[in-house]
Amino acid sequence: MSKYKPNKDRYDLMEYRRCGSSGILLPEISLGLWHNFGGVDNPNVYKEILHFAFDEGITHFDLANNYGPPPGSAEENFGKIIKKSFKSYRDQLIISTKAGYRMWDGPYGEWGSKKYLIASLDQSLKRMNLDYVDIFYSHRFDADTPLEETMEALDLIVRQGKALYAGVSNYGPQQTREAIQILQRKGTPFIIHQPRYNLLDREPENGLLEILENEKIGCIPYSPLAQGILSNKYLTGVPENSRAGNPHGFLQTSQITAEVLDKVKALQTMAENRGQTLAQMAVAWLLSKPVITTVLVGAKNKQQLKDILLSRENIVFSKGELKQIDKITK
Repeated sequence: MSKYKPNKDRYDLMEYRRCGSSGILLPEISLGLWHNFGGVDNPNVYKEILHFAFDEGITHFDLANNYGPPPGSAEENFGKIIKKSFKSYRDQLIISTKAGYRMWDGPYGEWGSKKYLIASLDQSLKRMNLDYVDIFYSHRFDADTPLEETMEALDLIVRQGKALYAGVSNYGPQQTREAIQILQRKGTPFIIHQPRYNLLDREPENGLLEILENEKIGCIPYSPLAQGILSNKYLTGVPENSRAGNPHGFLQTSQITAEVLDKVKALQTMAENRGQTLAQMAVAWLLSKPVITTVLVGAKNKQQLKDILLSRENIVFSKGELKQIDKITK
């Protein structure tokens, strides 16, 4: 098998946006390894996805300790591909991982304690064959652990050189504001927040986006397609090879209600009028917002990612379109 050689023109194919007030530029589209890169998935397929992503100028790959299944396997698989394909290009990549959800048995295998976060990152680095990650996230807020302790762990990780920057994911507005203040006092570069945000889930608009904009913190929304609901995939039922039809997936068929499908059908009509697929419009809608640094997408195969990249060709929405979207989704 010939050695992987990336497309030499890749950086001409992608636009990059500054992450908050940091020195980091992120591609408009980033690749998440939440699904389709685990031990149950096809290595040839996910290797092709990663190669294609980098060939298109996607420099940011996002993981978490529990991605799989089984937990940890996405990092292990990614580590193998780094070794074979990307080792020479490590300095051209932004690699992130997270800890917060359950990873191992006992009282120290989840949430936000300093014990768990530091142990988890050490394990992640071994799985990925890395000396450091570029961004390390607290994956979820822990109400039972002092936020000062969780942020102290992120501070220590950065000072040890195991991560260059810190971030949080799934934190509410007030929790985010407090985390920013704590890390600012410590002098640790908190540069990014990763919330769930899409046309059907507008929760970050209730204060979080304003805080990120005011504090000049980057925003990388995940699940921009609501795990595939914001596509034409479920309009006529649940396909066997879909996330909702996958026993290993997080999307449940109970989430695809008649009310949701009515919204999806209305949004699809809008997308068709714009000359886009619904998935492309959903990503374009996020990219149209100045507060968004990059959109974190998943991909089941190379073609899916190729289609999503076309979202960037039209990210301008008229006032009428935005009002119509609000009328449909709010």
